[in-house]
Amino acid sequence: MRNNKFKNQVLIVFIAIVFLSFSAKTNFFEVAKQIEIYTTLFKELSIYYVDEINPAELTSKAIKNTLEELDPYTNYFDEQEVQEERIKREGMYSGFGISVFYDQRGIVLNEIYEGYEADKKGLKAGDVIIKFENQSLKNMDRDELSEILKVAPNSPINLTVLRKEEIIYVTLVSEKIEINPVPFYDLIDQETGYIVLTRFNQKASSEVKKAFLKLKEKGMKNLIFDLRDNPGGSLGEAINISNFFLPKGSNITTTKAKVKKLSNSYKASKTPLDTEIPLTVLINERSASASEIVAGALQDYDRAVILGERSYGKGLVQQYRKLTYGTQLKLTISKYYTPSGRCIQELDYSNRDSNGNVSKFSDGIVNSFRTKNGRIVYDGGGISPDILINFPEKTDATLALIKSKAIFNFSTDFYYNNPTISLAADYSFSPTDFKNFLNYLQTTDTIFKTTQENLFLKAFNSIKDSKLLDKKNKEIREILLKEKISQITNDQAYLSQIIKNEILIKYYYKKGLFQNKLTKDKVILEAVKILKNKNKYAKILKEV
Repeated sequence: MRNNKFKNQVLIVFIAIVFLSFSAKTNFFEVAKQIEIYTTLFKELSIYYVDEINPAELTSKAIKNTLEELDPYTNYFDEQEVQEERIKREGMYSGFGISVFYDQRGIVLNEIYEGYEADKKGLKAGDVIIKFENQSLKNMDRDELSEILKVAPNSPINLTVLRKEEIIYVTLVSEKIEINPVPFYDLIDQETGYIVLTRFNQKASSEVKKAFLKLKEKGMKNLIFDLRDNPGGSLGEAINISNFFLPKGSNITTTKAKVKKLSNSYKASKTPLDTEIPLTVLINERSASASEIVAGALQDYDRAVILGERSYGKGLVQQYRKLTYGTQLKLTISKYYTPSGRCIQELDYSNRDSNGNVSKFSDGIVNSFRTKNGRIVYDGGGISPDILINFPEKTDATLALIKSKAIFNFSTDFYYNNPTISLAADYSFSPTDFKNFLNYLQTTDTIFKTTQENLFLKAFNSIKDSKLLDKKNKEIREILLKEKISQITNDQAYLSQIIKNEILIKYYYKKGLFQNKLTKDKVILEAVKILKNKNKYAKILKEV
């Protein structure tokens, strides 16, 4: 009985894998053959393997390992993951208004969202939940920790929280959390509006429209639309937002798929909000997918000046497909093309070298296309802005630092050591503050290590009689530390901005961060200059 259950479960799920692995031309016999091989193998394992086998876990791993060979956007979700993915798309969930990460102590609060339950109860970023209903979370597995705060709406939970050296007891009641994809909008001056869109969830177009209309009421005559760090999301929402600024009937994007019925041309189907207002769109290397659809469409119609860095280059479209037993598959079904015919996909997942590395389209021959006004634009490798604002290439130490928790830890200490700072719009992270940060890395947060430091420590610890090399060890570690601090110092301007952002969120929430950007962000300030200079704005869009 158990073996039949295993066989049926694996057979149903594995069909999805096999059909992903074969082209449409593969004959049915070959497909059936591979299914039978896998189910036979699984049956033998379940009967004869020395230890008990978890069929769901083994099958899930097999599926995910198979999909890894395709692209990073094609994913399998079990029943629990389906719910989490739905929350991401819809922007609503039951919770306490926090983002978290995990370490050996328990659940660390990464950010507190203004006005929600955790904020009302006085919790702060940097607090650590160490007990849940008197159950210690110390050294608990990450998967177990991730389940702790998933409770039904209006459910109370009792938590023990560590704040530096203080123990706090708090009861939180879960509530409906709505993630607003437009966390901030305002007038920079009497004429220039600013709207930031952080994701393309199901509320994206309605929130952008709401912000736009309110700014128009206040007298907005120019608009800066910020898509930096926006990873994308709903294709439909990208179409709707593009339609706000393009005439009805405009072709916004075309998708081309292997399955003919999945190839479509998406046009602006509604009356636009405003086809005349001078518009700048901000992008960077983390603007992807739906962000690139909007930026590409507005660029191809010469409807907006694009500023910033080259975008990420994700020209692939995914679709969710329901599987059996509540599971789901998200798979890449097509590539999208901008109105001029560009595919901006950067990585060519169908071509890998012998080491499994993915090639880049932009490393080969790129093709030129023309916008409505005849300006030359190119495919492959994202959307190239009309006004490129370069940032210095980051050192290896800086990239490692950003991935670590050192900046978060420093900003948390800074918050508790400085009861007040200047107003959000005026705050700057000074050179003296940066020196204090460097000192913090050398004396307090000594966990952060570069790749070179980790390699050396691994080699040193592998030597059996390391006492003979203690003196040399100290000298080399001092050299590596000095090099690390030197590399980080080279990126002082960039890192000061990152640290400043972390500090501002702790004092003034996300709202304060964007208030500061309006007066300090060099890309926003450049966009304001272009919008103020009508001749320059027109020349950029008409230049051939």
